[in-house]
Amino acid sequence: MRLGFLLFLLPVLIYAQNSKLLECNKIFEERKHELELKLEAIDEQQQAYEALKEATEAMMKRKEEQLLKKEQELNATKEKIEAERRAIEDLIEQNKKILEEIKKAKTDKISQTYAKMKASAAAQILQQMEPEQAANILLSLKPKTVGQILAKMSPNKASEITVLLQNNEKSKKRK
Repeated sequence: MRLGFLLFLLPVLIYAQNSKLLECNKIFEERKHELELKLEAIDEQQQAYEALKEATEAMMKRKEEQLLKKEQELNATKEKIEAERRAIEDLIEQNKKILEEIKKAKTDKISQTYAKMKASAAAQILQQMEPEQAANILLSLKPKTVGQILAKMSPNKASEITVLLQNNEKSKKRK
């Protein structure tokens, strides 16, 4: 009887185990299907990430090229401006030299004019001028001529111009 009971119970136990195995397989299959779906989603996200990464790298490369081009343009503009600045500085120097030559020629012309005049006539004209202007003209004349002109001026005006001439001579020596 025991054997009959065992023979009866054995198929029931085998069926129960098979049923549990079938349930486990079913659960595993469902789980496997869920994992496959998640894996597909991960693959899609990875592909999207790779595409975004490539697009970003391409955009960064374009931006770097544009930046490099702008930098080259700025450097070229900077060099052009620097060359123009140097040219302007050269022109300024040339203009200063020309201006000095013009002033010297003008002073020489005035000096020659006063040197050719009689001392009394030159003294009358210079006495009417501002003392600074008269002193500048007298500075360009020979000392003998200056002395003759100052002697023909009024003592007050002659002393005022003499002080200016003396100060001017001191400033020339300092330079």
